[in-house]
Amino acid sequence: MPETAATPNRSRGLLMTFLIIAYTLNFIDRQIAGILAEPIKNDLHLTDKQLGLLGGTAFALFYTVLAIPIARIADRSDRSVVLTIGLALWSVATAVCGFAQGFVQLFVARMAVGVGEAAGVAPAYSLLTDQYPIERRARAMALFSLGIPLGSALGVIFGGLIAAKVDWRMAFIVLGIAGLLFAPLYKWGVRDPGHRHRETAASVGEVFALISRKPTFWLMSFAAGIGSLISYGLAFWIPSFMARSFQLELVDRSLIYGTIVLVGGVAGVWLGGVVGDRLKQARPAAYALVPTVTYALCLPAFLLAFSSNSIAATALLFIIPTALSLAWLGPVIGAINSLVPAHMRATASAMFLFINNLIGLGLGTFVIGTISDALKGQFGDEALRYSAMTTTLLYVLSSLLMGLAALRLPRDIEKPTS
Repeated sequence: MPETAATPNRSRGLLMTFLIIAYTLNFIDRQIAGILAEPIKNDLHLTDKQLGLLGGTAFALFYTVLAIPIARIADRSDRSVVLTIGLALWSVATAVCGFAQGFVQLFVARMAVGVGEAAGVAPAYSLLTDQYPIERRARAMALFSLGIPLGSALGVIFGGLIAAKVDWRMAFIVLGIAGLLFAPLYKWGVRDPGHRHRETAASVGEVFALISRKPTFWLMSFAAGIGSLISYGLAFWIPSFMARSFQLELVDRSLIYGTIVLVGGVAGVWLGGVVGDRLKQARPAAYALVPTVTYALCLPAFLLAFSSNSIAATALLFIIPTALSLAWLGPVIGAINSLVPAHMRATASAMFLFINNLIGLGLGTFVIGTISDALKGQFGDEALRYSAMTTTLLYVLSSLLMGLAALRLPRDIEKPTS
């Protein structure tokens, strides 16, 4: 399919709608553990280090390993089938989390969530890149990525409300069943038109050989991975920070943090895509320049928010860095999918996600939780505040790597021949 081909708006809109809904469910199930961290900790008698392992590392273990072979299948087959099977698997696994009786059982269940979600993102990136011309790609990826703040916010709000009304186990069960019921409708709504290179889909080795010659891929992947380490970690731990530093009850912190994620996340994701596309017309490096600036601004914004002793001020201040921390999604994903031809996109996306999630999901919650445990003897309940503030210093490295990517991006973009 040519890069500039126009898919009918109605078909494209239907596809986008179903992909956003599924991505929203993806992040509801992925992020719900954050708002439920305190009830889980108290019920199962866990440490912050164990919570950190449950929040990201357990999920990332299989998610990162399986994403590439699953994307390889998606590049050769019907992507809608791959996406639907993934949705059903992660939904069942989420429901199973509600039956866990200890750390090990919950860890294994969270690993299973990662198995399903490994099929849920790279094939969607590939489908959307086929549907949207290059000049609208950042906005398309940003629109799809709205599932991240929407899912995170809904997971926080509904997970907290269900847990407060019944218990944390029921929150997992209800949300898992919701995704499972949506799966048949999802298969109906997502149609894969295919692409003319499917019969000659490249091997993993061929994709790696191409991207290995493009420094932009590696710079962007590691910059986004380090940024995700911070943002995934904070998304998991901020509700606990609100409980420990401000003594907020479960429902209150659910509503407050859910609103922060919804308002800040939606604004940041969408504006990042729009600004990236508009600037790209004059500056080919814009897809890397936008996150370079937003990552740099995240550090002072988060430090200011964590320094406040007023919950009202803290909540308002968190909206700004939440927006900035997610503005990279549209531009960077658009850029990554522009570095390779059509028949390599799902695999290249999975390689990007492998790096991003191995660093971000695999380490974020664990690092903050481990530092918090180490500081607890000195700072007590405030240890989590200082652990989070320390981790945000890594935004300097993210901004630097993304800035280096901006210098190279125009030379690495694949010629529009597919």
